[in-house]
Amino acid sequence: MGIEAKIQKNVKLAPYTTFKIGGPAKFFVEIKFAEDLKEALAWAKKNEVKIFSLGGGSNLLISDKGFDGLVMNFANKGITNLNPRFHCGAGASLSGAVNLSRSSNLSGLEWAIGIPKATIGGSIRGNAGAFGQNIGEIVETVEAFNIKKNRFEFFSRNDCQFGYRTSKFKTDPNFLIWGATFKMRPDSREEINKRIEENMRSRDDRQPKLPSAGSVFKNLFLDDIRQINEKIALHIVEEKKSKGGKVGAGFVIEFCGLKGKKVGGAKISLEHANFIVNTGRATAKDVLDLIEKIKKEVKKMYGIELEEEVQILS
Repeated sequence: MGIEAKIQKNVKLAPYTTFKIGGPAKFFVEIKFAEDLKEALAWAKKNEVKIFSLGGGSNLLISDKGFDGLVMNFANKGITNLNPRFHCGAGASLSGAVNLSRSSNLSGLEWAIGIPKATIGGSIRGNAGAFGQNIGEIVETVEAFNIKKNRFEFFSRNDCQFGYRTSKFKTDPNFLIWGATFKMRPDSREEINKRIEENMRSRDDRQPKLPSAGSVFKNLFLDDIRQINEKIALHIVEEKKSKGGKVGAGFVIEFCGLKGKKVGGAKISLEHANFIVNTGRATAKDVLDLIEKIKKEVKKMYGIELEEEVQILS
């Protein structure tokens, strides 16, 4: 079956995201095999159609109008245990990798426990992380498709240019992640389980249960805040809200008194101010208006400019 026969039209995208928000894709196709990807890209080029690669939709806000192009849902979900390495397809679930590493007595992914629907490809692209760790630390190689050269290429960890919530694959849209190999560290089941349980308790205590896209804004650096507003920097230190020189954006938002504020069906979570939740009927416009309200208020009160971590597709 050729790729054209696999392409669907006007597919609702909201169910493919953790936010449960968003309009339809004009065209939609599942990508399971390398040949699917090549054929889909060739089809999009021939028909002059924009493309978007979709993973688990866990850090994504899709416009109410949807996407006027081809959405490629990466469904290469295989995970191979090459102890102490893992090889994962871009569509493999991050939680699946966590569970396999746990059962294999391999450490390196405990921080990722409880992240809903995240995929390996999306996690690498945004260098996902938590509790002071990130996925880039355990990446050994990444395989990605070079759209310009129409071929698959391999990248070492250094080649990936990992930074805070970014990578080469986020800054250069000509590369689409296809898979990755991770190098893990052997450890005792007891120690791995202990860290996982601690992280899970922390998530349960402070993260909302309603649909969301995870952290809306990137965290801040204390040194940057100090240069902008010494008073709030001192307050952050006094309240012990800085870890490793980083400050949670949620603390600054909460300090502005914005917890619980709503626009339409979108609400700043009472559990964690860096989460916007869908209370049932939120639209993308509701979320975008609330994001703008937060940014303006934080800028007005403290001179601090927040930067979105959530990806916005329009």
